Amino acid sequence: MLQKREDIRNIAIIAHVDHGKTTLVDELLKQSGTFRSNQVIRERVMDSGDIERERGITILSKNTSVYYDDVKINIVDTPGHADFGGEVERVLKMVNGVVLVVDAFEGAMPQTKFVLKNALSLGLPVVVCVNKIDRPEARPDEVVDEILELFMELDASDDQLDSPFVFASAKEGKAGATYEEAMAADDMKVLFDTIVEHIPAPEGDDEADLQILVTTIDYNDYVGKIGIGKVENGVIKTGDEVAIVNHHDPDKMEKIKVTKLYEFEGLERIEIKEASVGAIVAVSGMPEIHIGDTITSVANPLPLEYNKISEPTLFL
Repeated sequence: MLQKREDIRNIAIIAHVDHGKTTLVDELLKQSGTFRSNQVIRERVMDSGDIERERGITILSKNTSVYYDDVKINIVDTPGHADFGGEVERVLKMVNGVVLVVDAFEGAMPQTKFVLKNALSLGLPVVVCVNKIDRPEARPDEVVDEILELFMELDASDDQLDSPFVFASAKEGKAGATYEEAMAADDMKVLFDTIVEHIPAPEGDDEADLQILVTTIDYNDYVGKIGIGKVENGVIKTGDEVAIVNHHDPDKMEKIKVTKLYEFEGLERIEIKEASVGAIVAVSGMPEIHIGDTITSVANPLPLEYNKISEPTLFL
């Protein structure tokens, strides 16, 4: 039987390059109490790679989470640069909605259209965050009109056309339901509330056979390859024997033991013993795991369908 995990929201942050996604995530982390009050925080904490920090752009998706009241919000910070569009498409398979960040001066840009088209085509609910309202040349009303025109151009559904708008300055850590409210605000509570209210809770069946679609691969020197994905159905536990299958490769069938299991807490990967529907997990002990594989039950292996996406070229 399907259950809703009302204590979880899974979202992706999508935007054109340099519209403030990573700064927004930094602020959500700070305001949710992820960092100690006396902790020194570098800017752009989600850009962990040397090349990313040097170039000031996000290349690979990053997973993090924040707690707001009793809800865990799993956040995927996606690349905004066109060279890395394939990465954006993959991680959207893992979430139940998106926050579209748009610069209050630049407005809708080519990559805004690309990432929004992918989100809308998957039927994902959208929260629009008009960011950088503190810029002297900001034109929030015009940008709202541009975004609505883009929704219509991309054949958004009626529900998607009713997407809520939040105005924010991630740099100053404030947000509001209107430009005036946001300018007078002193926190981002309105954005947190809008995410919890508008992004649906993940659904699945804890009693069904296990299914996790691997959408990202990480690597650790100690445990090797790590498959990251959302638990669609079933429960996964450390020590379980699971099967690795692939919708596009019917002959693939590997039996693997789950050696370690992790969830994301803030910027850390925390080891856990088990995870159920809706959780975004990292699973180690799988040297032959690949993006698009399904981690599933040995007794009843059920691959999840996955649209193959060609790898973007990284011009570094």
